Amino acid sequence: MATGSASATTRGLGRVHRAANGRAVAAAARAGFVGRGVIYVLIGVLSLRIAFTGGGRQADRGGAVAEIAQKPFGTVLLWLLGIALAGMALWRLSEAVFGQAGPDGGKPGRRAMAAGRFCFYGFVAYSVLSYAAGDKGSGSGSSDKNSQDVTAKALAWPGGQWIVGVAGAAVAAVGVWIAVRALLRRFEKHLRLSAMSQRMRKVVSFFGMFGGTARGVVFATAGCFAIAAAVRHRPGKAKGMDDTLRTFADTPAGPWLLALIAVGLMSFGAFSLASARWRDV
Repeated sequence: MATGSASATTRGLGRVHRAANGRAVAAAARAGFVGRGVIYVLIGVLSLRIAFTGGGRQADRGGAVAEIAQKPFGTVLLWLLGIALAGMALWRLSEAVFGQAGPDGGKPGRRAMAAGRFCFYGFVAYSVLSYAAGDKGSGSGSSDKNSQDVTAKALAWPGGQWIVGVAGAAVAAVGVWIAVRALLRRFEKHLRLSAMSQRMRKVVSFFGMFGGTARGVVFATAGCFAIAAAVRHRPGKAKGMDDTLRTFADTPAGPWLLALIAVGLMSFGAFSLASARWRDV
């Protein structure tokens, strides 16, 4: 009897597992890639404006949300964007619970990463949907102010400098990891390359390599600013995405480096849109 019960439980879990990795979750994942792509394309466009005019809307998720809100049917578009990002969160949750696709998808490390991504995309989806519902202080908040506020609170804790420093080092390491994986084109193993034409394969691969590298550079730079804030015990040294991007214009390369990063972020957005069609989910 116990054996039969265990067998039934196993079959039940198998059905749940197949359902979680079925068409509904796959569709949610693809919608999520579209949402992520839209945000990165807009951040890239906003960064280009800053590079060539020195002003404009903040180049971060909040700026992208505010930009969409001003378009015709902006509220409807924000609802669709928030739902799409919620789909990405759902897919990551499925990976955390049941494991990712592939032979190593069930490893604890991969599941932990999926859980972290679920939390991130869940928060992003919530903030966008809250903005669409009328909470204008939610999705459009400044990433710079948020980063400095969080850093100031953390620095006030016992051992706060170490906490901020370690967090900054972790973000910088993630940025380097993202850039290196992009340069090595590790993302290709997740794409259905055989379904693409040879030309499309080259285009998508370039977008993934260039865009992923630019994204990694931005993350790594933001992490370095957090480390500087910890070492100097000055929350103002921490920077969100907007201020991080603006600092590229202050380098000897001037606005051209920021323009290059901006085009890279737009490329990552285009790669995300391509992933919505050809990603193995």
